[in-house]
This record gives sequence, C-alpha cells and structure tokens, in this order.
Amino acid sequence: MKRIGLLSDTHAYWDERYLTYFAECDEIWHAGDIGSLSLAMQLNEFRPLRAVCGNCDGADVRRFYPEKLCWTCEGAEVLMTHIGGYPGHYDPRIRQQIYAHPPKLFVCGHSHILKVQYDKALGMLHINPGAAGLQGWQQVRTLVRFTAEEGSFRDLEVIEIPR
Repeated sequence: MKRIGLLSDTHAYWDERYLTYFAECDEIWHAGDIGSLSLAMQLNEFRPLRAVCGNCDGADVRRFYPEKLCWTCEGAEVLMTHIGGYPGHYDPRIRQQIYAHPPKLFVCGHSHILKVQYDKALGMLHINPGAAGLQGWQQVRTLVRFTAEEGSFRDLEVIEIPR
C-alpha cells in the first residue's frame, strides 16, 4: 500500500503547506508545469518525486523530467503526462497510446481544472489534480491524495487551498 500526493501546475510557486498536506504520503507525483528545478528538488527531498515536464517548463526541468512517464504502482499501470485531455476528449499526443494500451490510472495536468473521472469504455481512472500554483485563473488551488493498493486506487481526497 502506498499513499500518493498528487499536484500539478505549480509554475514555480512554493507553498510550505505542500509538506503538511503530503506528510502522510509515501510518494509525490507532479503532472507538469513544475516551473523550477528548485521546487522539484524541494519536493524530492521531502518524499520521492515522480514528475513530467509541462509546456511551460524550461530546459533545466526538461533535462530531469520526461514528457510522459509510465510505471507500475502497487500492481497497477500508471501513465502521466502534462497535456492529456479527459475521457472522450484525449489530447491527440496521447490518444493513440491510451486506446492501444489503457493504463489503470491516467494522470495529467495543464487545464488547471480539477477532474476525477472514470473512463468506463477503457476501464481507466483519470485524475487531473487542478493547479497548485498561483498562475492562472483558478480561484482555489487544489492538491489530491489517494491510496494505491493491490492494483486499485481508493480513498481519494481533494485538498483546496484558497488563493
């Protein structure tokens, strides 16, 4: 069993509360637009970090983090990318891969819109944690925590941080 802390679109904004909210987590996942390598390093010093780069990330972040990341977490395949769309409207850059080999969990960011949706057609959970940073139009910053265990994901919590 693993507790996962998930965030996206920090755009280099560091908030000490990330550490508080992710204190009970075993890993932190960042779905892109990290914004600075120093922010990624701070998260990684606290808990192991899995991350992808986003469209706003510079060369320094892109050297360390790929555009797509695939791995197995507690027996379930996970696919994470920054620009991914959502069930029924997947981005063309990832659509073929998702339909050819759907993971159990698809994670993306980019939209700054929190979305947790099950894709019945593909048997896949989709999570976009919204935006944890200050850049953008969102009025509430969001983070997500959940448990991965025996090939499934449960106990999902949304954390809202007012701007």
